Amino acid sequence: MAELLAKNLVLFVILSALWTIPWKGWALWRSARRGDRGWFVLLLIINTLAIIEILYIFIFSKEKGEVKEQF
Repeated sequence: MAELLAKNLVLFVILSALWTIPWKGWALWRSARRGDRGWFVLLLIINTLAIIEILYIFIFSKEKGEVKEQF
């Protein structure tokens, strides 16, 4: 596994960025619009391959009684 990663490091970095940047952008935008400063700073500083961002978007940023967003 380590050998495969070493041979394809550039590809891994590019795929990681393509996965993370949209989620981070959406979560930062949503937290800024809601005025969640703590979440905004957390999302901006910590990089977890978008796990925290996805949790924020779908779980922590929901208000009581809020319906699912329409795309």
